[in-house]
Amino acid sequence: MSILKKDTICAIATASGTAAVSMIRMSGIDSHNIAILHFLRKGKNMTINDIIPNKMYYGIFIDRERKAIDDVMITFFKAPHSYTGEDSVEIVCHGSQYIQNKILEILIQEGARLAEAGEYTMRAFVNGKMDLTQAEAVADLISSQSEAEHRIAINQLRGGFSKELQSLRSKLLDLTSLMELELDFGEEDVEFADRTKLNNLVDEASEKIKKLTDSFRLGNTIKRGIPVAIVGDTNAGKSTILNAFLGEERAIVSDIAGTTRDTIEETLNIDGKTFRFIDTAGIRETDDTIEKIGIERAFKKISEADIILGILDLSSDNFFNSARLIISNVNLLKQKLILIFNKVDLNQQAMWMDTEYIIDNLRVAIERNIEDNGGYMLDEYKYSIT
Repeated sequence: MSILKKDTICAIATASGTAAVSMIRMSGIDSHNIAILHFLRKGKNMTINDIIPNKMYYGIFIDRERKAIDDVMITFFKAPHSYTGEDSVEIVCHGSQYIQNKILEILIQEGARLAEAGEYTMRAFVNGKMDLTQAEAVADLISSQSEAEHRIAINQLRGGFSKELQSLRSKLLDLTSLMELELDFGEEDVEFADRTKLNNLVDEASEKIKKLTDSFRLGNTIKRGIPVAIVGDTNAGKSTILNAFLGEERAIVSDIAGTTRDTIEETLNIDGKTFRFIDTAGIRETDDTIEKIGIERAFKKISEADIILGILDLSSDNFFNSARLIISNVNLLKQKLILIFNKVDLNQQAMWMDTEYIIDNLRVAIERNIEDNGGYMLDEYKYSIT
């Protein structure tokens, strides 16, 4: 796609297929002239002087033989007050695929060409209607599947991220200006840059960069779905839990240990946020080559997840060993671990095994995890296991 093209483009703006109505857009220097050639208002063609920008007109779209194609609503936009910053036209017609394609065919016959993917937004960027971060936000807004995704995309489209970048740029320019003064006049017996101010500017710029980096990671996580790894021993009930969340039989449930050999991923929208649930192979010692590969993938998914659902079988003699194995593979300082006690009805002793009792029995494993990850003071992180 050449950003230097100044020709006229056209494309169907609405989703493909048959619908009640459809919109065809045209942008470029000849868009108005092409449109009025085939638009009859009150039985006659409009002239360029008749056009009032941003006003919607009702009329008939005709072909070169002046045969009616469809009743349409048409709006003219005058540069630079349009999405692309160019003269533009929007034609609203009935959603028949034949009608849409026929109108496109006529526009192309008159000199327009079919727009390339993303070309409207590219022209908007080139013509200064939006910056690069806003152009990227257009695709994110279109593909948003949850309230959280929509909120991030619309904020970026409206310039929220651009303002943060401008603020960072301003701080960095202030910092470099002071440093250049020091370099230029370093041999003079004059201190041009106040050291306290210089240090404050460095701290402010560093903090701004960190916030932008964190927001980038958060935005990517929200767009892809917050990863939730479901882990545990074989036959602990991981697949049953996944199916319960989804409300359907997505994963195979069986009494045979090692049924889940590979990871299964499904997304679920909860309170406007998209969560990506990952059902993993049961973690255990095994000689089965295929199952070993599944277990290795399970550990990889644990390291990549923001939330870990540790499924523990209270009826199993391996309960605490399984819990310790899960804890040893989680970073409690960065990841949220939620232990789910399953099959409580099969364990008569479960009545007195409350959360405090279980944490006390897992205290050593928890402390070691925190220390290995650079943390300290168990009580501060005690309830990162809930």
